[in-house]
Amino acid sequence: MLIRSEQEMLDFGKNFANNIQSATVIELVGDVGAGKTTFVRGLAQGLGIKEPLSSPSFTISRFYQGEKYTLTHYDFYRLEDPGLMAEDLAESIEDENNVTVIEWGQSIADILPPDHKVIEIKYIDENTRELIEK
Repeated sequence: MLIRSEQEMLDFGKNFANNIQSATVIELVGDVGAGKTTFVRGLAQGLGIKEPLSSPSFTISRFYQGEKYTLTHYDFYRLEDPGLMAEDLAESIEDENNVTVIEWGQSIADILPPDHKVIEIKYIDENTRELIEK
C-alpha cells in the first residue's frame, strides 16, 4: 500500500485502530523519518486519545489513555540491551486493555508474541511511503 502524505498516514493509523478488537502488539519497522511516529499519532486518535503524542525516543516509553485501551508506545532505538525495559514490555503485552506499539524492536524480538502485527514502512520519497503489513 502506498501512502502519499502525512494525512494519509494519520488516516491509516486511525483506520487501523478502528479494526482493533482486543489487546494488540504492533511492531513498526522502518528507517528514521519513515513515518512510524506519524502512524502512531493516527492510531492514538483512532483509540480516542486526546492528548498530543510525542516520540518516546529519549524516554523509551510513553503511555496514553484511550477510550477503550491504553496505548503504550516503546522506542528501543538507543538500547542494545533492553534490561528492565524488557520486563516493562512483557507486562504491557500481557495487559488485555493495552495496545502496545514497538519501534526498533530487534533487541526484544524474543519477547514479542508470535501473533503480533508487523508494519514495515519504507521511505520511497519525501511524500511517499510503502506500507507492508506482515
